Amino acid sequence: MNAGLIQVSVFVALTALVALLTWWVCGRARHSADASKDYFLAGGGLAWPYVAGSLLLTNISAEQIVGMNGAQMMLVAWWEFGAAAGLLVLAHVLVPMYYKYNCTTTTELLERRLGDPGLRRLVSVLFLVGYMFILLPVVLYTGAVFMKSMFALDAPVVVIAAAFALGGLLYAAFGGLRAIAVSDTFNGVGLLVMGLAVTVFALAAVHWDLSGVPAERWSLIGSDESDIPWHTLLTGMLFIHIFYWGTNMVIAQRAMAAKSVREAQKGIYAAAAFKLVIPLIVVFPGVIAYKLYGDIGDVAYGRLVGDVLPPWLSGAFAAMIVGAVLSSFNSCLNSAAALYTCDLHVPLVNADADVK
Repeated sequence: MNAGLIQVSVFVALTALVALLTWWVCGRARHSADASKDYFLAGGGLAWPYVAGSLLLTNISAEQIVGMNGAQMMLVAWWEFGAAAGLLVLAHVLVPMYYKYNCTTTTELLERRLGDPGLRRLVSVLFLVGYMFILLPVVLYTGAVFMKSMFALDAPVVVIAAAFALGGLLYAAFGGLRAIAVSDTFNGVGLLVMGLAVTVFALAAVHWDLSGVPAERWSLIGSDESDIPWHTLLTGMLFIHIFYWGTNMVIAQRAMAAKSVREAQKGIYAAAAFKLVIPLIVVFPGVIAYKLYGDIGDVAYGRLVGDVLPPWLSGAFAAMIVGAVLSSFNSCLNSAAALYTCDLHVPLVNADADVK
């Protein structure tokens, strides 16, 4: 059996396995009588491992893995370390309020606390515009480019991106947040395992010797001219993390779907702990690639994976990358649907609309 066939066979088998496991778990779950809560918040029934898994994989996608490794320096690891602060604010400040006011969307808190439905709708529109014109296109494009280069596909990028979009639509439309969170968790476990495998194989390729890599590539203290000046760590970056992890519907929705505040907090703590080791997957391999190839930017990770992984593991890794892309896409799609339905369509167009 040639290498290409092995790659494709492993890829298809693992992708199908995740889909079957997701279908089995979702089929056994209890459903809520509240249609919007059941579809957009998994009936309020997510256990903490699914909260943690979905938080992580919604955040991690091809553009992050490729882009952060493309920096080829440890300084960008602060984006992962700093996430823990945003997650703790979500756990101790925002999650209790979301549950207290029984919010379906993060923007609903604005109306509940401030009594201003217009502000809620305005912020929802801003989120929707950002999702449609920034997040969704970037996720689909980077995922398609990565798959095209990894499998040397002849298909145009737009066709591959359309296939991703179709797969994400099926998950989001027929399974709701529960299917998304469950598949996220299975894919997340696989991505962690495969990501660490890439790091280990890469270290073996340089014989576990990283001497010769310039000191500035290892530094965690950014100069005023660097991408992350040191003084931004406790100023601008902190507020970005609080916004992203605490109020961004695509992220906070997972914590709002837990069985209880305590269950949500446990999932958030687990996600925060994992974020501290994620640099081993999304940052460190880029530094190893610098040792092997020099400063080659965003192609570093794809080239490293292609060179160090055996064919059967390449297929498994591709399946996990597809899972990460689909996770980010369908998570954004479900969150956008929740914002539009609950904040705009039901109050302004049809109060009796079926959320599905």
